[in-house]
Amino acid sequence: MKEKFITFEGIEGSGKTSQAKLLQEYFEKQGKEVLLTREPGGPKISEQIRNILLSNANKEMLPETEMLLYMASRSQHTGEWIIPMLKRGKIVISDRYYDSTWAYQGVARNLNMDIIRTITKYATYGLVPDITILIDLPASIGLSRIAKKEADRLENESLEFHKKVRKAFLDIAKQENNRYIVVDGTKSIPKLHKEIIEKINDKEGRNE
Repeated sequence: MKEKFITFEGIEGSGKTSQAKLLQEYFEKQGKEVLLTREPGGPKISEQIRNILLSNANKEMLPETEMLLYMASRSQHTGEWIIPMLKRGKIVISDRYYDSTWAYQGVARNLNMDIIRTITKYATYGLVPDITILIDLPASIGLSRIAKKEADRLENESLEFHKKVRKAFLDIAKQENNRYIVVDGTKSIPKLHKEIIEKINDKEGRNE
């Protein structure tokens, strides 16, 4: 596998972060150079925007402001880190990318998807992930894994909100099935990791 951009998506508590780290370790054992990053976040500027977005002190944030802040963070992240690393032949793994904005702000917040798609293309410089792994599980299970006292602004949204997000991800996966891999997030961490590796290798084999 040469340069490859792999993203992880899913609701809160789906286990994306753990699986992204395991995938990084898997590739590094094969001698690959890997950048593991996250959204919102990554470079310094993007991490500062992340702090604004997820702070419980900003509960008055409007959906439109939220969407634009995510896009600003993504633009810096993609331009400063992701594209340069891909050009250097590295594998880039990101815990969330633009599909999260489509699911959270486009569907769950009911913002205009045409506007979101237009800004997405601008903010990502037209970059599309090669593979997106959706770790799917019921919203109630995902939220039960998060300690209430540690929950951020988005994690504190209602169960109904997170159910909308889950459905949105599943809908996106159907529409973008060429790049999506959907796995069952209720499985154990080792079983899930094994399945992700198998499905990535299968997809790569079919695309050669």
